[in-house]
Amino acid sequence: MVMSTPTVHVRDTIELDETEEKIFERLLGTLDHYGLKTELRVAGGWVRDKLLGKECKDIDIALENMMGSKFVEKVRDYLLSMGEEVQGIAIIPSNPDQSKHLETARMRIFNIWVDFVNLRCEEYSDDSRIPTMQKYGTPEQDALRRDLTINSLFYNINTKSVEDWTNRGIEDLKCGKIVTPLPPKDTFMEDPLRVLRAIRFAARFRFILDEQLKEAAACDEVKAALSAKISRERIGAEIDLMISGNQPVQAMTYICDLKLFWVVFSLHPQCEPSEGCDSDCVTYLDCTWNLIQLVGHSTFNDEQRRLSFYAAMFLPLRKTMYKDRKAKDIPVVNYIFRDSLKQRVSDAETVVNLHNALEKFLSLLPHFVPKGDAKLAEVDLGREYVDVPLTSEESKLRVLTGFLLREIKDFWRVALLMSILLYPTDVLNKNFKPEDRRALFVEAEKAINNLGLDRVWDGKPLLNGKEIMDALQLKSGGPVVSKWQRKLLAWQLAHPSGTAEECREWLKETHSSSTRSAGYMEELNGPNNKKSKTEDCN
Repeated sequence: MVMSTPTVHVRDTIELDETEEKIFERLLGTLDHYGLKTELRVAGGWVRDKLLGKECKDIDIALENMMGSKFVEKVRDYLLSMGEEVQGIAIIPSNPDQSKHLETARMRIFNIWVDFVNLRCEEYSDDSRIPTMQKYGTPEQDALRRDLTINSLFYNINTKSVEDWTNRGIEDLKCGKIVTPLPPKDTFMEDPLRVLRAIRFAARFRFILDEQLKEAAACDEVKAALSAKISRERIGAEIDLMISGNQPVQAMTYICDLKLFWVVFSLHPQCEPSEGCDSDCVTYLDCTWNLIQLVGHSTFNDEQRRLSFYAAMFLPLRKTMYKDRKAKDIPVVNYIFRDSLKQRVSDAETVVNLHNALEKFLSLLPHFVPKGDAKLAEVDLGREYVDVPLTSEESKLRVLTGFLLREIKDFWRVALLMSILLYPTDVLNKNFKPEDRRALFVEAEKAINNLGLDRVWDGKPLLNGKEIMDALQLKSGGPVVSKWQRKLLAWQLAHPSGTAEECREWLKETHSSSTRSAGYMEELNGPNNKKSKTEDCN
């Protein structure tokens, strides 16, 4: 995906809203009240976003000559002296092993969390990027230690002015360029997560990555540091911001182009990605993004869109397994979520379930769309439901689809969308026509809705467990009742207008018939019959 150089409108001054005005007044009031000789600067993203005319509630204050924890104590005492409420204070310690070098103090002021940290100036040993000593820095030293020039701008609260200590932050913002204040390799080795942050901001703002930055990001030393120094939780958080952001395809394209895909989405040691697999992952993501734009964002909520992008991106890996300690096959997608990205177990389960559901949708799609060429008889309902009366092809389709939707629930449209990527041909075959795939999705969705199956999982069974036991004259529950509950559900799906009494009569008749059959088979296979058959053979 080639991106043209953007034209960015950058404001000359920063306009504060009412809440920001009050917060900054209280901070300046603290300085005056205690006679503190320090300057307060808002740093980073807030300055960048305000200059771009965007709202931002992420306020980070850089202190010139004191620790954040000490200043927060002063602010708290000042607010209390004025009779104002102190809403909350937290201290986040530094963690150099994870490239978090500065202690941060947080305080909630007028319902906005504000972070306070001293200006950074770190000295390093010759063979390490972990600071050996920390002291108060100057604004210039702090700006040069930040990740990107566009994030190195300050808003001086004392003077009410924007400061650009790198002498290129404003210009890079106007030109739409992602550049590091220091040589990029130095910046990335200090905190390798900055590689992913650079990619995220480039995608988010549709800015261009600097060529030297790209070269440094792709070098083996930086990739090794990203794997070794940065926690998987921090990596997973950055990736999730990209996937949930406004340009997930561009972000993943950068990750792929910079040879970072398998560094970020590391596989289990038993698994080895095939050549070009990372590019295929991005292609599926791109096709899904385009399809969702055509189908309409309102069809999916934010969580469904987010997990649909993950599910699409990992489509090439959906059948890749590894063995756990008990020699059980585990999807490698599960490993990526739980170990490589340290994301929620529920995310892993949902995406694996989506991959399983799309395979089932593939067998049903020909029956939802015009000119489908498969016969429903070829789709196996399962021996368990052989005694469920199916009066038509539609009733069988309703049972099969109903069970599938009950498995995947609110994500059934996502699973359907995933299957559309592979039907009638795989989009990787270079014949992807978004409008045609959209038409298939709409047609299939309409067919499922016409069957009356949307939210079928919310439907209540016509008979509960006790009523089933009474109808079948069972003395205890357990697996037998569970089996009949599934049969009852199949009957109910096949007979949407059926009543509880009709269902009860079917249960009794089917159970009686199966009992008689079981008795006959037992008699047929009894010892006397076996003896008789043996004599006949002799």
